[in-house]
Amino acid sequence: MRSVRLLPLVLLCLMTPVAPASAQDIGVTVPPLGDGPWVIETAEVDQVQLSVVARGLSHPWALAFLPDGDMLVTERDGRLRRFRNGKLDPTPISGLPEIRTDGNGGLMDVAVHPDFASNGLLFFTYTKPAGGGRGSPALARARLDGHRLVEVRDLVVTDAYEGNSGLNGRVAFGADGKVYMSTGGRVENVAQEPASLRGKILRLNDDGSVPDDNPFLDRPEFRPEIYSLGHRNQLGLMLHPVTGELWNHENGPNGGDEINIILPGRNYGWPVVSFGRLYPGSRVSEHPTKEGMESPLVVWLPAIAVAGMAVYTGDAFPVWQGDVFVGSLREGGIRGTGHLQRVVFNEQMEEIRRESMLREFRQRVREVRQGPDGLLYLLTDHEDDGALLRIEPAP
Repeated sequence: MRSVRLLPLVLLCLMTPVAPASAQDIGVTVPPLGDGPWVIETAEVDQVQLSVVARGLSHPWALAFLPDGDMLVTERDGRLRRFRNGKLDPTPISGLPEIRTDGNGGLMDVAVHPDFASNGLLFFTYTKPAGGGRGSPALARARLDGHRLVEVRDLVVTDAYEGNSGLNGRVAFGADGKVYMSTGGRVENVAQEPASLRGKILRLNDDGSVPDDNPFLDRPEFRPEIYSLGHRNQLGLMLHPVTGELWNHENGPNGGDEINIILPGRNYGWPVVSFGRLYPGSRVSEHPTKEGMESPLVVWLPAIAVAGMAVYTGDAFPVWQGDVFVGSLREGGIRGTGHLQRVVFNEQMEEIRRESMLREFRQRVREVRQGPDGLLYLLTDHEDDGALLRIEPAP
């Protein structure tokens, strides 16, 4: 067992690399993860243990827990995997629809229906082939029957799009029992277009119909599924387990990643306003805020390519209760700088400090979830050797 001492937070901030304006995705070669476990010192918990639960995953994207304790993991290249009794089933779950997997497309998020124990329903997002090299982020529903999906059907299929950006989508259940889907809206002004489902958060009943209290039903220029607009690429969407609010986060360009509290009918600004800069270096907007547009709860400068999000409520680490954990795929456009971040809020839900963790592993942290055992689970996205990791008390 290897013990790792993290550098002080101030020193880590000073060491944070920023990408040159003329280069993206440069940096070191990421070393193999290793076998672990590792004992790690953190800022407010003396020691935690990082353990490898499974290896050899191909670009894992999302993680969900079943009521019986099993875990589901999506792989971007179109596989849904099941972990049972601590072991990865070598045979993927069958029954998925045809999926476009090139570029950033593929199988994305998976969510378990609140009444899964009685109805067996899963909801997942994926890139639906649209012909001519195009793809449409879609939300589908299916019933898990043993080791296969049955009764698979699309609930919503968004605009077909050429290229490889913004093909992602998250799915979460709200406190109201409705299904929420996030869609990417990086390109042009699509996030502000009321007739487009891109760059939005959508709200549906669990059968795919539109709720009769959606915020834009009385405005015919808007698609009725739209709940909020003005979003860029959203790689995090969750129901806050304490407040009951819907939270998202989204990637900015060269800076400007943000966390938002999502409210019905609100405009979150992209691409009209942002704290970030465009990739060549110029500012997205002269001012980062504007009347009539929501300001973010948290902002990252430089961008950390934020991915995955969880609020810790377990008993294993009492000092972390209420803290938000997010993954980082890379920081400042520099390859090999992925890590885990902990964001601490006061009682007014104002940010008061952050801690960067697991930097020494240089892994792209794609997903963060709290398990029913009160431990934190992470997915690392490293080519065809992605891993499922667990953070637990040190022995």
